[in-house]
Amino acid sequence: MRQLGLAGLPRRRRNATPGKIVRRALALVVVVLLGLVFAHVALAGDPAGLSPRGPDSPQATKIADIYWVLIAITGGIFVLVEGALILFIVRFRNRGRPRTLEGPEIHGATRLELIWTAIPVVILAAIVAFVLVKLPGINSADSARAAGPPLIVKVEGRQFYWNFVYPNGVIQVERMKVPAHRDVKLIINSEDVDHSWWIPALQGKFDAIPGKTNHLWFRADRTGTFKGQCGEFCGYEHPHMVAAVQAVSSGDFQSWYSSEAAAQANGTSDLGKMTFDGVCATCHGFHAQGAFGPDLRGNPVLKQPAALKTLLQNGGIKMPAVGRGWSDRQLNALLAYLKRFSGTS
Repeated sequence: MRQLGLAGLPRRRRNATPGKIVRRALALVVVVLLGLVFAHVALAGDPAGLSPRGPDSPQATKIADIYWVLIAITGGIFVLVEGALILFIVRFRNRGRPRTLEGPEIHGATRLELIWTAIPVVILAAIVAFVLVKLPGINSADSARAAGPPLIVKVEGRQFYWNFVYPNGVIQVERMKVPAHRDVKLIINSEDVDHSWWIPALQGKFDAIPGKTNHLWFRADRTGTFKGQCGEFCGYEHPHMVAAVQAVSSGDFQSWYSSEAAAQANGTSDLGKMTFDGVCATCHGFHAQGAFGPDLRGNPVLKQPAALKTLLQNGGIKMPAVGRGWSDRQLNALLAYLKRFSGTS
């Protein structure tokens, strides 16, 4: 029988040395692993996956429309460019030529160059036009579809919590309660540093800036609780500056709105505990046992209302002025709640 030597093999087979095969296999493994990692990051911890949370309001729906259009266009560009890159790598790969040998230069593709310059301009113009059409509706109300006049809520960004004040004097900390299917107008400001109000399922981010008042609209399309967080780094406890909007039926909201106003007016509500949990517990723990801040149990300052008021309103060495600008209602409710820790250790 005639033996076939290496010289008798096709050129492709001769070039496929063990080293090249190993490198190609490793490259394929790396690509697959990266794909799995990116898929895991996209889907982990959020049922929405690659999509934005919600959308659960007309305003968030417009934001999602812009998001998906950008994903579709940029995704198509990515596939086209990377596909062409892989095609050229395979088609024009080095077929045993020396590394020092340069490939042939190609001239005379003026039409092609003009086309691939004009296409991005057209794509960018289309994106800008689409965004400009959607943008006005992102922060506006559709009164014709809303159930009743808008509810106005004052949103106060503070280190490190959100304070909500309603027109009838009701105060809430960290959790805002609103009626579903009704326009809500937020009046946003800050008492200390820059914060950013953000409930992704209901609206985009909007900054709370000291000395400036901003306005934001949304309307929850369904009942439920929509969570968010401060979107602007505002200090060492920034990760704990969370917020939530609880949308309930119109009847449930009106019932709560009236009863909570009466309870806070006569001092029988849980405003003191809510303020402690949202404002003080961030640093001092839910049982005043101390965490980032010192242990408050048995602290003599808790028995001195005047000194405690001064501390809350003006701050201390490391403590921000968490109670600056508070109403007497909120301040007195917290002082009454703190009495339970004044004799414990």
